[in-house]
Amino acid sequence: MAEPVIRIEDLTYRYRGQREPALDGVSLEVAEGEFVVVMGHSGAGKSTLCVSLNGLIPHFFRGRMGGEVRIRGRSTREGRVGEFAREVGLVFQDFEAQLFSTNVALEVAFGPENFAVEHDEMVRRVKEVLGQVRLEGFENRQPATLSGGQKQRLAIASVLAIEPRILCLDEPTTDLDPIGKMGVFEIAEELEEREDVTLVIVEHETEETLDADRIVVLRDGKIAADRPAREVLRDVELLEESRVMPLPVARFFKERGIAIEERPLTPQEGLEEFKRRGWRVDAERHQKLVAADEAREKDYGEPLIEVENLTHRYPNGVVALEDVDLTVHQGEFLAIVGQNGSGKTTLVKHFNGLLEPTEGSVRVGGVETVKQGIRRLGERVGYVFQNPDHQIFSDTVADEVSFGPRIRGLGETEIEERVKEALAAVGLEGREEEDPFGMTKGERQRVAVASVLAVRPEVLILDEPTTGLDYAEQQRMMELVRRLNESGSTIIIVTHAMWVVAEYAHRAVVIKDGRVALSGTVREVFSHEEELRDLALRPPHIVSFGNALGYPVVSVEEMLQITGEG
Repeated sequence: MAEPVIRIEDLTYRYRGQREPALDGVSLEVAEGEFVVVMGHSGAGKSTLCVSLNGLIPHFFRGRMGGEVRIRGRSTREGRVGEFAREVGLVFQDFEAQLFSTNVALEVAFGPENFAVEHDEMVRRVKEVLGQVRLEGFENRQPATLSGGQKQRLAIASVLAIEPRILCLDEPTTDLDPIGKMGVFEIAEELEEREDVTLVIVEHETEETLDADRIVVLRDGKIAADRPAREVLRDVELLEESRVMPLPVARFFKERGIAIEERPLTPQEGLEEFKRRGWRVDAERHQKLVAADEAREKDYGEPLIEVENLTHRYPNGVVALEDVDLTVHQGEFLAIVGQNGSGKTTLVKHFNGLLEPTEGSVRVGGVETVKQGIRRLGERVGYVFQNPDHQIFSDTVADEVSFGPRIRGLGETEIEERVKEALAAVGLEGREEEDPFGMTKGERQRVAVASVLAVRPEVLILDEPTTGLDYAEQQRMMELVRRLNESGSTIIIVTHAMWVVAEYAHRAVVIKDGRVALSGTVREVFSHEEELRDLALRPPHIVSFGNALGYPVVSVEEMLQITGEG
């Protein structure tokens, strides 16, 4: 039997200064040409596993390693990191940190050049890999001018050009729109067809992993499962225990009492199994869901944000928004979606005065934003950035949360009351004296939300609130946002997470090339599946399943509500 290209034997690793090991007794073998997906919660050890494959552990990161990692029979304890880089290509989770050249072609050529590849061969590789990642014609573009999805593909291309035999991608689809995510996995599938390339991909979205050979589930630094992909994906209980989002179609059938081995995974498989079992949809129950949507719309308050004929042109001449009309009412929960670079963030930055219209107008509370100023708008419209570390700067949680009320001249008693109220809202009571930078990303995200809530804005804007969080953290964050909405806050989220839109938002607006392409209740918007695909979006599987049955739903819970046996 051939030697596995990756052999990990009882690997334990503890970072310097950490009490608990990041990896604890991990043993794993990967054969040449295999496509293995690694899943698990935040802190499960996924990224540590990746950096152990090319010698960054133990040669670069500080810590204590036990056990052995062998790449093609050679221990990573031997040699230098650079020697393993030819064998193992690693695309980091923060892929933008890997890009530094002045144009795309030079970025891709950098690796081969460092390994003294001859000029003609280097030119061939650059051309070939840019074709593989669909970036032909971008050779002279500056990486900084590319969209998030294009940058991700460039980072993959720069590693592929070295022609590694093993490619490890650490959460390659974070921050990408649904079609961008599919694009990355299409590249993975094409590479899988080459028997000389072994793929290890860390991924947190189960819908993207159906074509893998195996899934390895990590939990608290240990392997919780290592089985064929479809077998793991049917095991809804295992995934939920491991804080990994299960496939919604499999979860629906699990809730209906179907045994693991019989659970379908995709909308099409679900439709066939549903019909085979003779199950039916109760049209009357579905109509009640639609009626509830309509009743909720009528209950909204006055218009809070009114956008008319908005056009925004950046100083470099790029038109980011063109002729946008939009009204947000008091009490709404609105999701703004669209492919990378469509203009979503540019739009919401007009709501609190971070950007001003080039043409048209934006009114908040009936008054144009340009007449109110950022400080006054900040009291009405709170903005939580995508990365909490771009927002947090204080040494303690209390100082961070009290900053907004303090600069507005409130008294100490009022400030204390607001800090207490905001921390209670995000579930961080009693942690006032902690350093926010010592917290997890999910906790830092909640600190950022609390710092905005302390100003008591009427509208809360959250830009990609679930990025970088595991499934359990995403649920906690969105349940918090839902509670804020139910207690009277108007919520606007910008997100690529379609399941978040489906399960939490009331209304969705789809932006395409700076214009509103689709708008309506989430149920209405997600029922236009073909149109959404043209807009680089794809509904969650459970939505597609409902659409295929002819009854649009937005969650597994709704599907359970409206279905019964024949």
